[in-house]
Amino acid sequence: MGRVDNPQRRGSTRRLREWCRTGVGVGSTVNSVGHGGYAVPPFALKDLSALAAKASLRPFDAEFSRRSGARNKLRVANFVTFSGSPGIWGPASTNSVKLAVSEINKRGGILGREIELCVCDAGGPIEEVTRRAAEVIAFDEADVIMGSHISAVRVALRKVTGNRIPYIYTPVYEGGERTPGVMAIGETPRWQSRPAIHWLADVKKAQRWYLIGSDYVWPWQSHRAVKKYITESGGHVVGEEFVPLGEDNHEAHLERIRAAKPDVVLISLIGTDSITFNRAFGECGLSATTLRLAGAMDETVLLGIGADNTENLFCSSGYFNCIGSRANDEFLDRYRAMFGAHAPPIGSVGQSNYEGLRFLEQAANRAGSLQLRPLLAAARNIDYSGARGLVSIRDGRAQMSMYLAEADGLDFKLIKMI
Repeated sequence: MGRVDNPQRRGSTRRLREWCRTGVGVGSTVNSVGHGGYAVPPFALKDLSALAAKASLRPFDAEFSRRSGARNKLRVANFVTFSGSPGIWGPASTNSVKLAVSEINKRGGILGREIELCVCDAGGPIEEVTRRAAEVIAFDEADVIMGSHISAVRVALRKVTGNRIPYIYTPVYEGGERTPGVMAIGETPRWQSRPAIHWLADVKKAQRWYLIGSDYVWPWQSHRAVKKYITESGGHVVGEEFVPLGEDNHEAHLERIRAAKPDVVLISLIGTDSITFNRAFGECGLSATTLRLAGAMDETVLLGIGADNTENLFCSSGYFNCIGSRANDEFLDRYRAMFGAHAPPIGSVGQSNYEGLRFLEQAANRAGSLQLRPLLAAARNIDYSGARGLVSIRDGRAQMSMYLAEADGLDFKLIKMI
């Protein structure tokens, strides 16, 4: 696979300013639930557990039959983060899911049911997000929950969805999700980090590793796996720390990294936290001497870091927008046709929202049903196609082509398939 040089991805700083200025454009086909969400009855505000219980009075299969008799649209509530550190992915994520809805509805919907999309904010305190999910299930009668947000939110939301409504989790995550009703389709450390670590050890002779991540479940669990892969490669960890979400002063972290003298810093910081850290890393001169391997890194984050601060920055992912494949080229053409040449740049997190609905469509077609039990059974072992090309789900685990890339200014260049 080689790099595709696309002039529309150049001039990226101007595009970044433009989409930051314009924010999230929500079209007439989408209901956008902001920070406040829908109005909640006073009794429900008193006790979240009571609200969650109200949302779980009936088994999903029975409720699905009741709803189907009343209406034919398939209501999908997509939880996307618009605030805080992961908020930078909100615009591209929203556009991606809108593109998927448009395409699927033009094909007649899923099992003949047109998708009705509600975009909900997954930002703010987790208890508020959980309440928001309970509301859209109990009061707006969502048929499917889809999420592109941090794993800490997923852990909370799966308590609301329970084993009664499908919940599709789309972005890169730590792996190991086995909650009934939850379907995760993103990259996991086994496929994403392990081959990249071995490549850096073999090709760059990296042995000394420093790990830094945001202080929540994805970095915690990912680092546990990463340490095993580092040991496998003949390396060792010389330092590790977790940074509170929203931290933008990295002087102390950089001082400790400089003192530890690692060959590679593995970065599991999220969103704008990754941007501010990598900017500071480059500005203090560490990028010239120290390699970086980033986990939740895509084109959106790269634009924020800036071309001057991306030297020796590597990333592995199942999706880059420079992948020269027919599936990706066609996806990007449709994305630009719908949202324009200066739309929010599309990366792995944003694109995953598109694939979430493609995955749901294929699973439902195979099951011949949108009821929970047959849908879950079909989804455990299935192949579907999206912008990443063919993705295989085996025993509930996603397998896909994985790529190693190096930052090249404000773009990525592919090194190899790993």
